[in-house]
Amino acid sequence: MSASPHPDSSPPPGSDASFGAHLRHWRQHRRMSQLDLAHEADISTRHLSCVETGRALPSRDMVLRLAERLSVPLRERNRWLVSAGYAPMYRERPIDDPALAMARQAVDRLLQAHEPYPALAVDRHWQLVAANALVPRLLEGVAPFLLAAPANVLRLSLHPQGLAPRITNLRAWRAHLLERLAQQIGATGDPVLQALHQELSGYTLPATRDEAATDGDLAGIAVPLCLRHGGAVLHLISTTTVFGTPVDITLQDLAIESFFPADAATSAALAALATEAPLSNGVGMR
Repeated sequence: MSASPHPDSSPPPGSDASFGAHLRHWRQHRRMSQLDLAHEADISTRHLSCVETGRALPSRDMVLRLAERLSVPLRERNRWLVSAGYAPMYRERPIDDPALAMARQAVDRLLQAHEPYPALAVDRHWQLVAANALVPRLLEGVAPFLLAAPANVLRLSLHPQGLAPRITNLRAWRAHLLERLAQQIGATGDPVLQALHQELSGYTLPATRDEAATDGDLAGIAVPLCLRHGGAVLHLISTTTVFGTPVDITLQDLAIESFFPADAATSAALAALATEAPLSNGVGMR
């Protein structure tokens, strides 16, 4: 079992907590002193202390300014506003809400345009939201219970009955995913992600060492996913795309993971895989 993914892994206060409790939790989570935060927010340390202890009530603008300086997620900002006596500001709608139609179409286009390479969209807990036609082909042989909605893509990757037995650089890929998850926990303090990190860290690793990932072209640049499929080993590197200025909680939570071939052989293998059946002309969202 690995160590705690973040020194301050306590969950954010509940919805009935005071504004001062929310502020103190996130200030400490970001490892900022009252002096540091007061300087960043351009207020006096005394006033910040009074707000944090409940001796002074913050204005709505002050709530939003402090949340911005502490990079508080939109979902938590709504809780801050309510705890301070103001109406929530950010909406959270299902991805199929008509108001999000243009964003949903943008995600669809990105996934489809990436074919014949795999790409998928995930939510804040790494649950699969949508995928292009290459993804299910690479998931062949995965235990059905791992594919049941809502499927978690990190669990799919690292579970012994998932892709793990086919990942030839499993130790390196696992370390990469756990570190990335730890960084996400550090940013959000999400208890669901903390539980997921603990679960994934507990999976048994095979006794064998990792096979060579590639010929060394990626050394020091990126950690590839080296996946056995159809008698060959695919070498893939990934990128993450997020909405740049979301004001909707659903969109802030959404990320697109796109995989690219790391060598010519993988590019050819994926192109051949794409010809086995027609590629998608429409990608469904969860």
